[in-house]
Amino acid sequence: MTKMANIKPTHFNWRMEGDVAVISLDRPDRKNPLTFDSYAELRDTFRDLVYADDVKAVVFGSNGGNFCSGGDVHDIIGPLIKKDMKGLLEFTRMTGDLVKSIIGCGKPVIAAVDGVCVGAGAIIAMASDLRLATSASKTAFLFTRVGLAGCDMGACAILPRIIGQGRAAELLYTGRAMSAEEGERWGFYNRLVEADVLEAEAITLATRISQGPNFGHMMTKTMLAQEWNMSIEQAIESEAQAQAICMQTEDFNRAYTAFVTKEKPVFEGS
Repeated sequence: MTKMANIKPTHFNWRMEGDVAVISLDRPDRKNPLTFDSYAELRDTFRDLVYADDVKAVVFGSNGGNFCSGGDVHDIIGPLIKKDMKGLLEFTRMTGDLVKSIIGCGKPVIAAVDGVCVGAGAIIAMASDLRLATSASKTAFLFTRVGLAGCDMGACAILPRIIGQGRAAELLYTGRAMSAEEGERWGFYNRLVEADVLEAEAITLATRISQGPNFGHMMTKTMLAQEWNMSIEQAIESEAQAQAICMQTEDFNRAYTAFVTKEKPVFEGS
């Protein structure tokens, strides 16, 4: 397994809180836009997390009162105007690969959203497993505002599963901002918290999850993604196989022993 707790990314912030990795973009003066380099480094980092046994959960947080303003107008959108079809497809596939890597990283990911959360930033929040936000958060899938389609980085597949087809269609067609209250009411945000405790609440939630059976969490995340394309019969059979695998872990034995001895189980992810 890979050790990742002490990595030093170039294009975003990274620190460990116990076994929880805390990530944030590091351009608060511009509301944390993404660049070609930060896209690629985030993609590669989440890919590597699959093999990291020293990271149990991830918080993708805000910085300077904002989450992410999407792709940088000068560093990304300007250069895209000059690319040919091959170059454009290379870029759009790379951005999609970031979503795939978040979904496939094997670790629960919690987005902690304050302020601006738009474009690719909204997609990162969408691709996370859980989402906390402040009342100041404004989330917009604003691709139509720049003359593009709303179908970017998996939005047409994932967003309707979170908030419903009609609501997703409205946001994707109009590009308007979803308020924090709407986001919570529609199920996009799990709950709203005060700004001064946003990151702490996300880390507390991530830590609570990280203290559970981490192999089981990996399996849960895997099945949540894979069962989108399964019939009910296929899903039930796949979950039967997944649970039988989990029943071979030492964490399953630890839980049973703790129950018998009336103690709290201590899971080790094995």
